Amino acid sequence: MTNQIYSEVTASISELKKNPMAAVDSGEGFPIAVLNRNKPAFYCVPAEIYEAMLDRIDDQELVAIVKERSAEPSIRVDLNEL
Repeated sequence: MTNQIYSEVTASISELKKNPMAAVDSGEGFPIAVLNRNKPAFYCVPAEIYEAMLDRIDDQELVAIVKERSAEPSIRVDLNEL
């Protein structure tokens, strides 16, 4: 069975154990696929990219909230009445 690998750079678990930072650096700022018996076990993502991913996910959640609320009727409030 073949597996899709979503990274241009791979490292084995053994390589990661020997020198974790060298494995991360081999990606030159991009994620690396860590392989266990030639199958992707997980992806090692630099902190900067991980943070950007979380920001994008958060933005998508906010867009969904805005779309949901835009369908609701608006309520007019007279600030002078407050």
